[in-house]
Amino acid sequence: MNCSNVTQVTMSSLQKFSMTVIIPVFFFGIMCNSLALWVFCCKMKKWKVTVVYMVNLIISDILILTTFPFRLYTYFYSSSLGNDLCKALVSLYLMNTYMSIFTIATISVDRYLAIRFPVKSKLWRSPGKAAGKCCMLWLFLISISTVLALKIDYIIPVCFQKVSNTPNGLFVLFAVVGFIVPLIIISFCTIQVIRTLYGKETKDANEQRSVRKAINIILSNLVVFVICFLPVHMGYIIRFVAETVEATCHTLEQIQVFSNVATLVANSNCVLDSLCYYFVAGEFWKASDLSPQIKYSHAKKRTLAAE
Repeated sequence: MNCSNVTQVTMSSLQKFSMTVIIPVFFFGIMCNSLALWVFCCKMKKWKVTVVYMVNLIISDILILTTFPFRLYTYFYSSSLGNDLCKALVSLYLMNTYMSIFTIATISVDRYLAIRFPVKSKLWRSPGKAAGKCCMLWLFLISISTVLALKIDYIIPVCFQKVSNTPNGLFVLFAVVGFIVPLIIISFCTIQVIRTLYGKETKDANEQRSVRKAINIILSNLVVFVICFLPVHMGYIIRFVAETVEATCHTLEQIQVFSNVATLVANSNCVLDSLCYYFVAGEFWKASDLSPQIKYSHAKKRTLAAE
C-alpha cells in the first residue's frame, strides 16, 4: 500500500510544529546540561557514584541534542544530507536515547542498593565501578549501532522519518529491550526504595521532612521517565501492528502523527533530566558558586534520593 502522498502532506504540518518544540528544547537542553557538566567536572573535587552516572547521562543527552540542528535542516532540505550521514545521525540519536534510558535504570538500581543495603552495597558501589559499568554500556550500544548500520542495507528518503509502510521488527525490539525491561527495573527499585524510606522510624521533624522530599524526588523520576518514553515506544508497537495487518492510509497517517508528537515528548527528556537528577543533587549545589542561601536550601532536599 502506497500512502506516501498522504504522509508528505501530513509531514509538512508536523515539521512546522516540530520546529516550535525542537528549538527551545535544544537551547534549554544545551544550557542546562552544559551548566551541570561544568559544575560536576570543574567545580567538584571528588566524584561520588551518583555523580559518575549523572555525568554519563549528561553526555548522552548532549549527544542527542547535537542531532537536533541536522533534524531541523532536513525539514528544509529533506534529502541533501546523504544516506550515509543520515544513517550515522539516526544511529547516534538512537544510541544515546537508549544510553540515557539505561543510565536512568542504572541510577535506580544504584539508589536501591544504597538505601536497601547500606552496608553491603559499599562492596558493590564505587566511582571506579560505576565508570566501568558506564563504559560497558557504551561499548554495548556502540557495537549494536555499528552492526545495525553496516548490516542493514536501506535508503532513507527523509532523514529521521520512517516513510515506508513495511513492518520493521527492530522497533518492537527497541520497545521491549529499550523501554519495557528498564521500566520494570526502575519501577521495582522505586517501589522498594519508597517502602524502605517509609519504614524508617524517626520522630525528628526534619528527618521526616527529608524522607518525604526524597520520596517525592524518586516518584517524580519515575513519572517523568514514563511520560517521556512510554508514548514513543507505544507508537513503535502500534505502527508495527498496523503495518503488519496493512491498515488503511488514514490509520497509518494518524499513527505517524502520534509517533512524531511522542518523539518530541521523548526529546524533552534532555531538559527534564537536569531538573530530575542534576539540580536536585546535593553535590551539585555544594560544588556550585551560587549564593549560600540557595546552596543550603537545595542541599537540604537531598540526600536520601541520590545517595
